Amino acid sequence: DLHTAYRRQRQMCIRDRGSDDLNKYFLEFGISKTDAISKINQTIAISSENESKNWGKIKLKFILWFITLIIAFILLKSGKIKSNLRNLMYLSIVIIFGVILGADPGPMGTLKDTIVLFGQYKVFFPPRVIALVIMLLGIVIANKFICSWGCQVGTLQDLIFRLNRNKNQLPIIKQYRLSFLVSNSARIIFFIVFTLIAVFWVLDIIEPIDPFKIFKPDVLGIMGIFFVSSILILSLFVYRPWCHIFCPFGLAGWIVEKISIFRIKVDYDKCIACGKCEKACPSSVMGAILRRDKVIPDCFSCGSCIESCPTGAISFSIGKRDYPPKGKFDKLN
Repeated sequence: DLHTAYRRQRQMCIRDRGSDDLNKYFLEFGISKTDAISKINQTIAISSENESKNWGKIKLKFILWFITLIIAFILLKSGKIKSNLRNLMYLSIVIIFGVILGADPGPMGTLKDTIVLFGQYKVFFPPRVIALVIMLLGIVIANKFICSWGCQVGTLQDLIFRLNRNKNQLPIIKQYRLSFLVSNSARIIFFIVFTLIAVFWVLDIIEPIDPFKIFKPDVLGIMGIFFVSSILILSLFVYRPWCHIFCPFGLAGWIVEKISIFRIKVDYDKCIACGKCEKACPSSVMGAILRRDKVIPDCFSCGSCIESCPTGAISFSIGKRDYPPKGKFDKLN
């Protein structure tokens, strides 16, 4: 088009000038050669990002995400998500948002690629930033919902984990709950290291091991295949290992979910302290929600706790979480 032709002609004009002439050319506009080249690179980077996107597919994906999250919200709010339905929904999400619509976009990429692009060119790609804000606002509305019911990699891990559980949501082969102190510390350290390397060394250390590339396997190298395979195998025994230990968006989502409007809550008047919800929970989060005696880990709003509660004491509802009466869970400790 005319814009592209003009840009190329201008670049050729600049390239053909001598160093002294080039400096004079830029000084005529009151800018240095370095600043001008930086601006040109930023413009080219934004243009390249825009041209590389399949906007039709992206729009379709966001529309389907919206519909899926609304359906999951209604089912979870009404307490109708049971084991078989949950697994069917996870499988459908993996197929639709991963196998059919591909690796990109994904929740993690909105944050990861924003940081990487800024590190490379000190510029932000507006559509990606808007997508990031929308997804984080979704978490504000409903606790970790885009991770829970939209992320193709998160739901794949969740589905694999539940293949190792029986109809009572108990492990067939022993499963392990990670210490949140350990997993979250690892996630924070990984995020800091990733960000520093991306900004100061202009290197994306996640790209070679990006688990979203499982839906685009031709770009996975040997290291990526080994790492992603390890994550998926580990998912049989540990709940969402990538989300808890590595994912930058997972860390951001955990921070934002502290102000979520809808979340898992316990009605202590109905609760009989049987501990079934804590056993059914795939991670350590339900124990922390139940007792309110420690930092609450990521809650993926899967509904296992609601399904397992015999008295209907647990709900996905609006408002702050209450604290339990003193000594209510002493017999479970």
